[in-house]
Formats: sequence, C-alpha cells, structure tokens
Amino acid sequence: MRPLTLAKTAGAAFAAAAVGGLATRPAVQSTWYRRLRKPDFQPPSAAFPIVWNLLYSDIAAVSASTIDTLEARGDTGQARAYERALAVNLVLNAGWSWVFFNRRMLGPAAVVAGALAVSSADLARRAGAVNAPAGAALAPYPLWCAFATALSTRIWQLNR
Repeated sequence: MRPLTLAKTAGAAFAAAAVGGLATRPAVQSTWYRRLRKPDFQPPSAAFPIVWNLLYSDIAAVSASTIDTLEARGDTGQARAYERALAVNLVLNAGWSWVFFNRRMLGPAAVVAGALAVSSADLARRAGAVNAPAGAALAPYPLWCAFATALSTRIWQLNR
C-alpha cells in the first residue's frame, strides 16, 4: 500500500476516534453514566480503548490496502465507492458516541450502533471481495460492532 493512502485512511480513522472521544471521555466519568444500569456482559472500561485502538488501526490498514489494490487494477469507481462507504462508516462510528454519551439518547444510540454494525460488515465484505485475507483481517470490526449493538440495546432496555 502507498504511504499517502495509509496516511489518509489513518487520518480519517484518527479523526473519527478523536471526535467520538470528545463526547465519550467526560461522559464516562459523569454521574449519569455511573448510574446507568449495565448488563453483566459489559466488558471492563479498560477494554474499550484497547479494542477501539486496535480496530481503528485495522480499519486504516485494510482500507488503504483495498483502495490501492482497486486503483492499481484501474477500478477507480470501486475505489471511490469504498472511500464513500468508509466515510459513512466513520461518521456512524463517531456519531454513536455523540448520540449515546452527549445527547444521552439510548434508544437512538442502539439504532446507530446497528447501522454501524451493518456498515462495518459491508466494509469487510467490500475488502474481502478485493482481497480475501484483507476482508478476514477486518472481520473483527463488524463482530465488535454487533456486540456493541447488543450492549447498547441492553443498556437502553435496562434504563427506560
């Protein structure tokens, strides 16, 4: 993959992480969040930054590889389509934090989480169609987002 493409995808992933972090960090320490009833299957708080940093790195690397492979094949239309799908995915990714933590809208956050899981599966499918190992490398992302959807939905149910 080209360093410039990796810089672009890493920059986009970092921007999504930073924007989401602006909503998350203060809220996680708030009385509101501490008082929320949470399911038994919620991982410890320390797990989230570890998992998300790994996933953002994975998204950046797989996306750069996929885009460069498509462009090398002369399929710029598919490369642009992947870039658009990545942009939508990262907006959903950062948006969930704002809906859940900043707006404190638990039901809509569960819906956004579901949309993020679908979008993440689509990215993995697109990457896998270009390069099967790349798609497999991105597979943990939609799996984590599906888990996050279940978690977000259960928090909503417990706190109606």
